[in-house]
Amino acid sequence: MAFTDHIEELRWHIIRSVLAIVIAGIVVFFNIETIFHHVILGPAHPDFISYRLLCDFSRSIGISALCLQDLRMEFQNTELSGQFMMAFSASFMIGFIVAFPFVFWEFWKFIKPALKPEELKSARGIVFWTSLLFFFGVLFAYYVIAPFTINFFAGYQLSPSFKNIITMSNYYDTMSDMVLGMGLVFELPVLVFFLSRIGMLNPKIMREKRNYAILVILVLAAVITPPDWFSIWLVFIPLMILYETSITISERVVKEKRRKELK
Repeated sequence: MAFTDHIEELRWHIIRSVLAIVIAGIVVFFNIETIFHHVILGPAHPDFISYRLLCDFSRSIGISALCLQDLRMEFQNTELSGQFMMAFSASFMIGFIVAFPFVFWEFWKFIKPALKPEELKSARGIVFWTSLLFFFGVLFAYYVIAPFTINFFAGYQLSPSFKNIITMSNYYDTMSDMVLGMGLVFELPVLVFFLSRIGMLNPKIMREKRNYAILVILVLAAVITPPDWFSIWLVFIPLMILYETSITISERVVKEKRRKELK
């Protein structure tokens, strides 16, 4: 295919992906009031399932840090069109999450013809695993990171004279950054797989740079969680497991490449 033909094909993949997000976003928009109250504002409710489960687990192991405060948050909207624009933005953010498997599938169809048969064989199930990791990251952020982060910062006070009245946009931005950010972070094994396939990464490099990776992951965990060690470890451990899993994936890819080169 000529270069212009590739661009045209990519354009249609992008159009179909955007259309899927728009359709999913429209469906969400017609139910946005219920979704916003029960889903997006879920971690702001004192009866959120993570609060109950974490507190029950806390009592069973004797660690009070897991019992989050029974905090009732107050929100305000400071712009005339703020609530409408928030409904619009939230609808298409959730639409992207829902349509993610289709969006990735569309881009995979564009990349797929350029791969060799053996590469296609080793990448079998890539759409499923990529989507699964993305959803795991989203759920981990929503049910684990968000309750700790929101509860801590909403309850933190420099002085009793100050009352935390949080703007709706600030709360939404925090939630969306955490959820989408962790969804993408959980794609690390997939990224390592492709970088290992093209020779830009190998398990030796990842093991040599493990100390740097630990530092980066620790800083990331400290930034997105309240400043107590239990919360930091709660995020740090899953991310380190992802890193170690990525080393194993890279090792298998490199071994497979060497085995084929020897044939």
